[in-house]
Amino acid sequence: MTDLSELDRGAAPGAADPVKVLLHRHRELCERAVDPLEIAAGLEAHGITDRTAARFRHRDVFSLAEELYARVPRDADTAADASAAPAREGDRRRSVAVLLLPLLPGTLCAAALIALARTHGQTRLYAAAAGVVAVALALRAALRRGPLALPVALASRSATGSWTCWLLVHAVLGDGLLRTAVAGGPDGLPDGTAGGDWPVALAPLLALTLAVAPATWTAGLFLTHARRKLAASRGLEDFAASVRPVLLGAVALFLGALAALVALCAPFLDAGPVSPAVLALGVLLFVARLLTVHGFTHAPRVILMLTAVAQVLAPATVFAARLPGCAALGAPVEALTAASGPSAVPVLTCGAGALTLLVHASRTLARASAHLRPEQAR
Repeated sequence: MTDLSELDRGAAPGAADPVKVLLHRHRELCERAVDPLEIAAGLEAHGITDRTAARFRHRDVFSLAEELYARVPRDADTAADASAAPAREGDRRRSVAVLLLPLLPGTLCAAALIALARTHGQTRLYAAAAGVVAVALALRAALRRGPLALPVALASRSATGSWTCWLLVHAVLGDGLLRTAVAGGPDGLPDGTAGGDWPVALAPLLALTLAVAPATWTAGLFLTHARRKLAASRGLEDFAASVRPVLLGAVALFLGALAALVALCAPFLDAGPVSPAVLALGVLLFVARLLTVHGFTHAPRVILMLTAVAQVLAPATVFAARLPGCAALGAPVEALTAASGPSAVPVLTCGAGALTLLVHASRTLARASAHLRPEQAR
């Protein structure tokens, strides 16, 4: 963080060229930037506001960034022009990969479910194991490219994968476990069917893997429109006010696509209508990923962890209530399940988590510095 008191001294009336002082302090940022917008975002990340820019004789941070960008010599422009054609060809190839790779997890998940439906006994177990591995590898490949890919600098700090896996497992097994726990079971392990001692719900898993594609494309739309808003804005507050509706629109668009996928998958798997629990989980994971790829890793990690823990505690209290003198422990969950069904637990936990992260994202992703490339944020 830049010491603003020192910047004030640099911008004092006695200073012959106050912008030169700022350029010296942020020369690496200015040299790496591909346009003035990245400098503006970087300055905001260092605590420089429109009011601070006025002390450098500029009306806002964007105007100050334009002068800083113009002052930095760029000897590599000719070499960049010579390599423009190969770069454009590489961009086209990456665009095709971003378009097609997100379709892979849902496709493989559908194939795995078809294999499960046509196998029995030990063969079904092998088919399930192969399907899990294939879908996991496809998800990893899809999330390593495109707008939902984590920058290398953030990959080691983002520890949300295990919590995400738990939430997905709960979407498949959680409702069945809670229902049978309230009824006094389960009497056996899950057998991969919806009618066993421990019922399994496969529609949520298929819908969520298919939703990787609209999540990727929607995130790309958000990033593109946010970049355009950044180019059109003439102040940090102006940008924040204009990008919040874009974020809410992106989340609403993804929610609509997920609802359509859930409704499409349910009849083929003999499942019920659109489940609010799946929608809440999908939005939670989508907003958490958006925040993470923009460098805000702490809030998604904490919220996903708390959501997973709350879902573990729900059936745990029901089982604990079977101990002598502990019947009151399971009363709240049993009452909630009796009133609204077992899906009420993930609706409440995932819904609260999604709402919390969305409020957080409306503040953090509305900053210009949130849209700074990782290498520019240093």
